[in-house]
Amino acid sequence: MPDSSKRPPRLILASSSQYRRELLERLRVPFDIVVPAIDETPLAGEMPETTALRLAEAKARAVAQGLSAAERALVIGSDQVATYDGLQIGKPGSHDKALAQLQAMRGREVLFHSALCLFDSATDSAQTIDVITRVRFRDLPDAALDAYLRAETPYDVAGSAKSEGLGIALLEAIHSDDPTALVGLPLIALSHMLLAANYPLLGTR
Repeated sequence: MPDSSKRPPRLILASSSQYRRELLERLRVPFDIVVPAIDETPLAGEMPETTALRLAEAKARAVAQGLSAAERALVIGSDQVATYDGLQIGKPGSHDKALAQLQAMRGREVLFHSALCLFDSATDSAQTIDVITRVRFRDLPDAALDAYLRAETPYDVAGSAKSEGLGIALLEAIHSDDPTALVGLPLIALSHMLLAANYPLLGTR
């Protein structure tokens, strides 16, 4: 019978996002997806990075609470908050709101806080980090912004632009320590966390 103590912990992505799922698939590790049920409303007066970190950990903990006590799992929670001039930018949810976001951000630098949490259910401990990406948007006319939104309908992403798709054409420059952070799941940081948790990411423990 295999020694269960040598089996790597179950890896769970606490997200419904297809973009995060596609990013995690790059690491070539088996994982499950469990969608957390939490209130993602920012708290009054909360700083953007605090919101992102709080929600990333809340997502991971919410999923971990549904696991059996005997099962060790590493749960990945992530959240992203965009901000410019101190204002938080959420997911638009509609064409009109997305257009208003892009109009407000054109020609400006926007900060994207991509928070990551790796929660270990066996030790009830969490590793967290906020990876910041600075993005400068091009100063484009309304017709170009409207055409982009109708082509890609990015109404489910903070900032209304998918940098992994046609949205890259809206951007003038991207500055970050992790190229995957802007898409929503910082893989460099996650790799460090998994190795620190003794997960056999590279075939060793």
